[in-house]
Amino acid sequence: MKLQIRSVHFTADQSLLDFLQKKLDKLDTFFDRIVSGEVVLRVQKPESHDNKLVEVKVFVPGATLFCSEEAGTFETATDKAVEDIKKQLIRYKDKLTTH
Repeated sequence: MKLQIRSVHFTADQSLLDFLQKKLDKLDTFFDRIVSGEVVLRVQKPESHDNKLVEVKVFVPGATLFCSEEAGTFETATDKAVEDIKKQLIRYKDKLTTH
């Protein structure tokens, strides 16, 4: 999947970018017609325990699926977001096959 990753007000290291790409590439197993995706990484102010925000947007033919998750680390927030997008993809695919 073609993926665009933006980090707001900080520079993400390569291991985080590779982790995001690997996790989001697994979404192709649930719906094979994914066009592209966008990920936005932010550190929320004020500094608190769950201040890492991951926003995931997945573009499929006819729809855009979106999820936003906060957690203590970007990896945990990414795992939560991927699970949510996976559920949305399965629901969207079921909707397409019933029509």
